[in-house]
Amino acid sequence: MSEKRNIVQTELLKALGSFNGKVILPENAEYDKSRALYYGWIDRRPAAIVRVADAQDVSRLITLARENGVRLAVRGGGHSAAGHSVVDDGIVLDLSGMNKLDIDVKNRTAWAEAGLTTGQYTVATGEHGLATGFGDAGSVGLGGITLGGGVGFLVRKHGLTIDSLLEAEIVTADGKLLRVNYETNPDLFWAIRGGGGNFGVATRFKFQLHDVGNVLGGILILPATAEVIQSFIALAEAAPEELSVIVNIMTAPPMPFIPQEYHGKPVVMAMMVYTGAVEAGERVVAPFRALAKPIADMVRPMRYPQMYEGEGPHPTAASFRNMFIDRVDRRTAEAIMDNLKASKASMAVAQLRVLGGAMARVPNDATAFAYRTRKIMVNVACLYERPQDSPQHDEWVKRFSSALDQGNAGVYVNFLGDEGEARIREAYPGRTWERLAEVKDKYDPTNFFRLNQNIQPADGQVKNVS
Repeated sequence: MSEKRNIVQTELLKALGSFNGKVILPENAEYDKSRALYYGWIDRRPAAIVRVADAQDVSRLITLARENGVRLAVRGGGHSAAGHSVVDDGIVLDLSGMNKLDIDVKNRTAWAEAGLTTGQYTVATGEHGLATGFGDAGSVGLGGITLGGGVGFLVRKHGLTIDSLLEAEIVTADGKLLRVNYETNPDLFWAIRGGGGNFGVATRFKFQLHDVGNVLGGILILPATAEVIQSFIALAEAAPEELSVIVNIMTAPPMPFIPQEYHGKPVVMAMMVYTGAVEAGERVVAPFRALAKPIADMVRPMRYPQMYEGEGPHPTAASFRNMFIDRVDRRTAEAIMDNLKASKASMAVAQLRVLGGAMARVPNDATAFAYRTRKIMVNVACLYERPQDSPQHDEWVKRFSSALDQGNAGVYVNFLGDEGEARIREAYPGRTWERLAEVKDKYDPTNFFRLNQNIQPADGQVKNVS
């Protein structure tokens, strides 16, 4: 055991009586489960995991780590593709024990603790026919997706998650609990809407709720050809903003609802949500269904929370890259088909999220998410079994993303891996980066919160603490 780990555990054990939550050490039976992330290739061993119970615990733990020069990782749902949710020899601040939710049905608002998952929140608010837009997976932590922006099933109708964020409570590096909104600490409120976990640990969020009861939603799977891909995206862009679509063009996995003859072949697997009247939604979805004979059609009237039911197995190895494009023309569609066929991975995918609508009506400088007018977000990815095979798959991702490049820089910070400072800067172009650095300098001048897609303080004089 390292000397630093001994120090951490000694200090934690001394302070154990002051925590309302739970301290999990390597010798505890639940340690391995508690340190595991969604992405199976990340394997780190923290000195301790503290499952905090309240903001007071968060403040005490931040102070403990800062005063002892120990790295602190913050974990919500454990979906950080860069592995920022866990750290070797440091402390993991686990928010999962903070899952209180207070719903104000009359005023259409909710105060939600940051340890909730998006699925838990959506199910609870859905009981009242209300929702806030998040992403496309129910196990994602509320904190991480909110601080990065939030692009999901309601993006065209109700905007990003941060567009429904009314205020938040955050513990900063000095251990103080701050309330942030448009009037109180407005600079910090601007920064946390897209700037990630750079500025503190968010403990509670106040969200606007929207009337989202019955929807027309589900998965539509069509055989993939260049013509189908191009036409599908064109229909999605032209559709009313009540329709949000996440289109996975991929090699078909061996799922029970996909006939065996399609396994391993390219398909268009679209997750669709129409938030207006079901009858109108059927008319909007009909042209998509007519593009080709559906392999599977599970688009149906449902309660909105049903979109979060079920989730695939955790990947053991993956290569990926995020980008924005302006169009899917025939050349782009053909490049998608050609590159999918060239992959040697067990699963290859180009995921296209059609944007616009409410998201695009917010000015680029209103929040730290600075790509409001981009048309389509793309994730190029492949899954495989052995992490040691990553070089060949990384190269495939590089070739694929280069083939799709339309000269538009940009990346969504929540889909970044461990890709270096240049890519982080790409998420925050121009003045956005400068403003974030100024806020960082004010609230975290020593860069204590640096296990994230890191933005250093504006003056560059970072005093390291480990």
